[in-house]
This record gives sequence, C-alpha cells and structure tokens, in this order.
Amino acid sequence: MSATRFSESVTGGIRDGVLVVTIDNPPVNAISAHVRQGLVKALDHAAALAMVVGVVITGAGRTFVGGADIKEFGKPPVEPALPEVIERIESNSKPVVAAINGAALGGGCEIALACHGRISGEKASFGMPEVKLGIVPGAGGTQRLPRLIGTIAAIDLIGSGRAVKATEARSLGLVDGVAKDHLDAALSLVHDLAGEPLRRTGMLEVPAVEPVAVEAAAKKVLSKARGQAAPAEAVRLVKAAANVDLKQGLADERATFLRLRDSEEAAALRHVFFAERQAGRVDKLEGIAPRKIETVGIVGTGLMGAGIAVAALTAGYRVTGIEQTEAAAANGHGRIAGILDKSVQSGRLAATVRDECLARLVVTANAGELAAANLVIEAVFDDLTVKTELLQRLDGIVRPDAILATNTSYLNPDEIAAATAHPERVVGLHFFSPANIMRLVEVVDCKATAPDVLASAIAFAKRLGKLPVVCGVTEGFIGNRIFSAYRREAEFMVEDGAAPHEIDAALEAYGFPMGIFTVYDMAGLEIAWARRKRQATTRDPKARYVEIADRLCEAGRFGRKTGRGWYDYSSGERAVDPEVTALIEAARAAKSIVPRDFTSDEIAARLLKAMAEEGAALLAEGIAARSSDIDLVMINGYGFPAHKGGPVFAAETHKEATS
Repeated sequence: MSATRFSESVTGGIRDGVLVVTIDNPPVNAISAHVRQGLVKALDHAAALAMVVGVVITGAGRTFVGGADIKEFGKPPVEPALPEVIERIESNSKPVVAAINGAALGGGCEIALACHGRISGEKASFGMPEVKLGIVPGAGGTQRLPRLIGTIAAIDLIGSGRAVKATEARSLGLVDGVAKDHLDAALSLVHDLAGEPLRRTGMLEVPAVEPVAVEAAAKKVLSKARGQAAPAEAVRLVKAAANVDLKQGLADERATFLRLRDSEEAAALRHVFFAERQAGRVDKLEGIAPRKIETVGIVGTGLMGAGIAVAALTAGYRVTGIEQTEAAAANGHGRIAGILDKSVQSGRLAATVRDECLARLVVTANAGELAAANLVIEAVFDDLTVKTELLQRLDGIVRPDAILATNTSYLNPDEIAAATAHPERVVGLHFFSPANIMRLVEVVDCKATAPDVLASAIAFAKRLGKLPVVCGVTEGFIGNRIFSAYRREAEFMVEDGAAPHEIDAALEAYGFPMGIFTVYDMAGLEIAWARRKRQATTRDPKARYVEIADRLCEAGRFGRKTGRGWYDYSSGERAVDPEVTALIEAARAAKSIVPRDFTSDEIAARLLKAMAEEGAALLAEGIAARSSDIDLVMINGYGFPAHKGGPVFAAETHKEATS
C-alpha cells in the first residue's frame, strides 16, 4: 500500500480498493488546519479514482482524533473550517467509515458521527468534553449525536462532557461494531456499504421520546452545572435537534459555539486546561530520570492510607500495608477491599481488576516486609514525634535506594527529613481525602530532597492518575495555607455581621459545591481546634483572632458527626441554629462590634481577595512556582469553581475588568 501525502499530517494508501486515510498529528491528532486540509484533499482524491469504492479514516498511534487544536483559539480562522470538512464527509458519494483506534473526542467524535459507518477498536473511547472548556460542540455534535443515539443519551454525553468506552458506545448505537482488528472490520464495512444508499447521520430523524424523560435528563445535567452557561446551552441545542432541520440546528450551534468561545467562562476553563499541562513541570528536573517503582509500602491503613493503597493498586503497583498489630492489619485489609468492592458495585471497576488488585496486596504488622518496597508512604497520625520516630525506624528496614514520603498536612517535612539518616530520599506527598478519588497531590520539594526523588514522586502521582502540583515547604503547603486565609476572612465577616448561612449561600451562588461552614461541619471542627490550641503560645497577641469556632468546640459542637456544629443537624437536614446565632452575637458584643449587612457579591469578593493575596505571598516566597499551580490546588482540593479559573486567575480578571 504505497502512501500518498495529502498534507503534513494526513496520508493515504489504497488497500482492497479502499483509500485508507491516516491522521498523524502527534501527540493527540488534534484537528489542526493541515489536518482539515489533508482530509478534504483525501476525499477529492478518492472521488477522482474510479478504482476506489470508499474511504476509511483512522488515526496513527493511540488516538483517533483528540479534538480541536486549542492553540488555534483566538487566532484568525484558517480554511477549511471543521464544519465544512464534516459536511464534505457526510455528503460524500462514496462510503466513508471511521476506524476508531483510540480516543475520539470533541471534533474527533464529530468526524466519526459524519461518517457513514463507525468501527471501534477495543481500546477506543468517545466523548464531547467541550462543556469542560466552557463551550459547546461546534461542528454538528449537538445535532448529529441525538439523531444517532437519541435525545436522552445525547444530553447526558454532551451536557456532562463524559467519555464512554467502546462497549458502551456500541450499546448506545454510537458505533456499528467493536473489533480487535478495527481496520480490517472497517474495510469490510466499506465494501458492504458500496453501491448501497448511504446512512447520513444528519438526515436521520431524532427518535421520539417522552418529554418528561427528556426534562429529567436535562435536570440531572444542569443540577451539576452550578451556574455554568455551557451545559445549559448544550442541553438546549440537543433538545432543539428534534424540532428543527439540520441546517437550522447547525447554524444555531455554530453561533452558540462562537459566542461561548469568547466568554469569560471559556477563558477561565482554557486557563485551567493549560495549567494542568504545566503542573508537575520543574525546570531543575530537565533530563532527570525518575527511579523505577514497583512496590509501594504504606504505613497506616486508616481512611487516608487505605485510599492511597487503592489508588496504587488500581495503577498496577504491588502494595504492602503496615499496621501496629495483626488485628489492625486485618481491619486495614478489609478497609481496602471494601473500597475496591464499592468501586465494582458502582461500575467504576471490573470484578477481575479488583481481584488482581487484591492479589498484589499484603497488609501485615511485620514492618520488615517493607524491605522490598521502592517507595514507602507514611499515612500515620499527623504528629511530629510520631512521624519522625517512624521514619527513623524505617531507616533500618528499607533498602538503600528506597524513597520515603510523608503525607503530612501541616507539619514541617524538612524537620522530619532532617531526623533521618538520608534526608535526600525524603519527599512530601500530600494526598487529599478520600485519596482514591481526589485528583490532587501536593508534591513537597523538601530542602534536602534529591532531584531524582522529586522526579520519582511526580511520576508516581501521575501514574496514579493524579494531578501533581509541586510546592516548597511552608505550613499547610499551598492549599491549607490559602484555606487558612480563606477561613480567617470568613470568620472575620461573621464577627462583623454576616451570618454563616449567608456566607455559605454567597459561596454556593459563586459556584462552590458547598460553603465553607458546611465544609467545616462535614470535615469535623475538632482537628482545626487542636491545631489552634497548639499554636496558641506562638500566636501574635496583636493579630485579630475570632474565638467563635473555639466556643463551638468547647460546647461539643464538632459538626455533622455530633449532630451540631455551625449548623444543627438533629432533623437530618442542615438548619440554622439559634444557639449558634446567640453565641455569635455574644462574641460581637464582647468586642463591642456593631454588626453590619453584607451583600452576596461583597462576601465573595472579600473571600476571593483573601485567597488571591495569600497566593501572591506564596509566589513571592517561592513556595509555588506559578500562579496557575495555586489555581489548580484550590480547584481540585477545595472546590473552587473551575469555570472561574481559580482564585488568582479570577482576581486578575476582576482587576482587569474594573481597571
């Protein structure tokens, strides 16, 4: 099969009378201008050759087409636009079949929809994640997908932006078949379709469905949107596909796409998109290879340790868990197995994968088992003496090239490392609970951490599917230090006149999944109280300090677990508690504070300012390498709304808008 080059990224060769067109634009075969141009030339080439009965479009490498080239956003358009390419595919007189070798995302999925047939490889996946970038599909996705799989399934996929694997795509009717040799199957399908009337997706009727079911699907998507514009517009466009012709629907979709593309929401989500690709990159590690990690030791198999163990097991590592007694080890094993079982029950994990994970797991009271580990993570009680003594004990057990990682939230890992025989092999890995679900890991570069140890910690976090953000040593690292500033400002406003439920409502209106006082009650107030008591002797007596949270804890109000915290949960629901209101009023009176009213916008602005200012301090101190890392930490660890771009981005955007 001799190759013809249609552009720098698109080639084709004739096989069994079919022009096999391959898109090769690494790393993800994005639909750059030369890809679009090459596809049009390939279609023209096939049309001009009588010996060619049809076309197969496939991708090189592990991706079919990963979507639009986001680097082209904001630049002058280069012809042909993707909608024109897709119209050419769909209207082609000879059958065009997509042989989907890997991920078909965004515009890649839209290309597949325009084809007259679709064969999926076993490892392929499909999705339209545009809403995650603050936009909607712009090349027919909202109009063709409901025609192919129905309105309800299309609302789910496009409105949520989630991806589906090959088997689900087949059950939805998104693809015609799944084959181990997808290319051979696609060639066969072209021959089956040749000379027959072609099934053009855009010409299909949207399957009829009960309006009540459509509204239920829409409500499910919009309930998770938290005020974002893109999911609502996506749902509107999908619903409209059943009532308008293709031309009208495409025109509406394109106009919506262009309008959203230039919005603040899309700019914020593009910022997050690029920030994630920068995360974990450290200039001084250029050319430094990470160490090989096969076996991971985890000391402590409570909630945090068990979560880390599950993340490591599902990433393919062998895991050795260590507890103080055999009874505790048995409980730890059961805890880890229980998390894996829940993942199977929810459909996130296959039963065979769970069994493979358990086969690679050992939990024991014999710390000597850690001698085989390449990386040992301590997940014990957050106490300096406990952690220091543990790592000193590990010095005499683990192999010389093993990495030791501390999962502390607030303690100084430099102090922990300094107490060990080899501080250069100590690194911080601050997971967020539950560790098997939360994406964020703060990778703490300690004073003595060797470059290859830091590189290994970053590579380990990435293999777990986590988002590693590298930071220096400071109390609370990036996230908890900013959260402390956020909390202080919220408590200042309570003392000044804002009610906790008013602050929470303002935060939820801004886009947070829940307000700060609701979060406190869910996490438990006693942990922060214990920390405040430890810090009492070193606190600046001139600094403003709000004692309301201390009074709540002294009254045994530790949050949801005790039925009372900032709110009352005795009815099973969160409710404003008159006792808390009285306690707040007494605290104000003791300081002669005359309470005043706050608007929702003022509350959000003050909290945003507090976070942004603490972020600026972290940058100035060199704790964070870039402002986008701070934004990622707050989005992925503390619920800051991604469509606002993070606290630093949002503050800068607000500053530009008001200047």
